[in-house]
Amino acid sequence: MPAQPVLILGGFLITEEAYQPMCSWLRQQTQQPVELVPANRFDWLLTSWAWGWRRLLDRAAAQAEALAARSATGKVTLIGHSSGGVMLRLFLADEAFAGRTYNGKRWTDRLYTLGSPHTAVRATPLRQMVDRRYPGACFADQVHYISVAGALAETDGSALSQRMAPGSYQAIAGRRDLEGDGLVPVQSALLRGSELITLPGVAHGGAFGTRWYGTPEVVQQWWRG
Repeated sequence: MPAQPVLILGGFLITEEAYQPMCSWLRQQTQQPVELVPANRFDWLLTSWAWGWRRLLDRAAAQAEALAARSATGKVTLIGHSSGGVMLRLFLADEAFAGRTYNGKRWTDRLYTLGSPHTAVRATPLRQMVDRRYPGACFADQVHYISVAGALAETDGSALSQRMAPGSYQAIAGRRDLEGDGLVPVQSALLRGSELITLPGVAHGGAFGTRWYGTPEVVQQWWRG
């Protein structure tokens, strides 16, 4: 498959700086433009509302369209970390959302989701809406979905991970004794109908363990080119 530009939508409250090592590795690997959707902590706090999602997805649409116009394939590769992965599932759809119709599959043929809480017992209304309207790899006939989950052993995660994981897994999947990345359990991060990748010893973010989805040696494990 020819190399093509990459667009990344990060996770809730995670700063853009955290993704720079991933971006650098991908630029070197693909020799293509790699961009982040700009999102600061204030932007993420607004995602409790549909118009907060729209703010970020509007930015993603503008960047995806511009990158696709420069792409040899006419497409870009999308990567969503955590909440970003759920939002990009919505971005692919050709139905109206909050006054916008994105139809992001016009510009992409591959979507990676990294530690994204695709299913949850106590999901936010917006996440529930995504999974209800666009269940699983809904557009798999046009987009190759790849979902990546981290599976920490008890000794792998940080003190924060060990403290937060049981309660987070309970809220997401209804059980405390599950494998996961310190925040999202494996069963929630693996999207039905997608290519499934589970990585031992990989944490949700840098605060949850030394090796997370954006660590270059880990990126190398899930990246499919």
